[in-house]
Amino acid sequence: MLTLCRGLALLVLRKGASGACPREKVKQIMRPDDANVAGNVHGGTILKMIEEAGAIISTRHCNSQNGERCVAALARVERTDFLSPMCIGEVAHVSAEITYTSKHSVEVQVNVMSENILTGTKKLTNKATLWYVPLSLKNVDKVLEVPPVVYSRQEQEEEGRKRYEAQKLERMETKWRNGDIVQPVQNPEPNTVSYSQSSLIHLVGPSDCTLHGFVHGGVTMKLMDEVAGIVAARHCKTNIVTASVDAINFHDKIRKGCVITISGRMTFTSNKSMEIEVLVDADPVVDNSQKRYRAASAFFTYVSLSQEGKSLPVPQLVPETEDEKKRFEEGKGRYLQMKAKRQGHTEPQP
Repeated sequence: MLTLCRGLALLVLRKGASGACPREKVKQIMRPDDANVAGNVHGGTILKMIEEAGAIISTRHCNSQNGERCVAALARVERTDFLSPMCIGEVAHVSAEITYTSKHSVEVQVNVMSENILTGTKKLTNKATLWYVPLSLKNVDKVLEVPPVVYSRQEQEEEGRKRYEAQKLERMETKWRNGDIVQPVQNPEPNTVSYSQSSLIHLVGPSDCTLHGFVHGGVTMKLMDEVAGIVAARHCKTNIVTASVDAINFHDKIRKGCVITISGRMTFTSNKSMEIEVLVDADPVVDNSQKRYRAASAFFTYVSLSQEGKSLPVPQLVPETEDEKKRFEEGKGRYLQMKAKRQGHTEPQP
């Protein structure tokens, strides 16, 4: 048993056959400081729990054989949908399973269930897929090899390899945006990108980091969700909740002592949803040899809710510059693509 975070948080390892895909379970009760004023648990809190479970299971697996000791670092989180809200007083059940290993990476699939402990009712709130890489404890810039797992059927390995190749390609495609910077604008008009864009500056301390001096992926994701939530609230001025998170890419490690700037800006609005781009930049203020760099990036989708928890229309975004108009069209493309997938189509409909 291992205590995690504050409150009730228990870790259980399901011991299976040697070499078989390992599984882990985490339980944590949701407290008032985990939620917004309406009692809905912050998406960032859930993302942090998901990452903690993934980090534990992947680090344990990567150290399951004799050899150089390592810690698993988060490299990417695939799209995560928030299927049902979680509330104060409910217990989150987070289950993690290793589903694929390549030579240098581990795929972990995580499910989150919420439990009403008064009635015993459970519901699925999240599904997520995370990718980790093992970093040497002697040199955290060195990536080690991953012990293989035993698959119950051949198709499992083949399907996992396809997912690995797809995420590797998508990670490479995100690097072109890494020079993009969110600039402040004086006296912006309502419903414009500049009006709601927000930034948070955070000094990375020991409590944010692993024992080896770089930031937990879950800490970064929680801060990203907070900034995205501020952008969404400023835009629509209502209660807002996280609906989904597009792939989160971690481009580089963030070390203890860095100052990180988390910036968010609205990119697209549909009738009832908002897409917010979040960029994380790290500034190694105590190391003059390294310049400011892009550490992580993602797209968050939020929805506006009434006091009764019903979906509300979203004020339409007014893009002003050519770059804003371009990002709006790109966001619209992602929105139509996901809408088509939910409807069972492979291509978005006009």
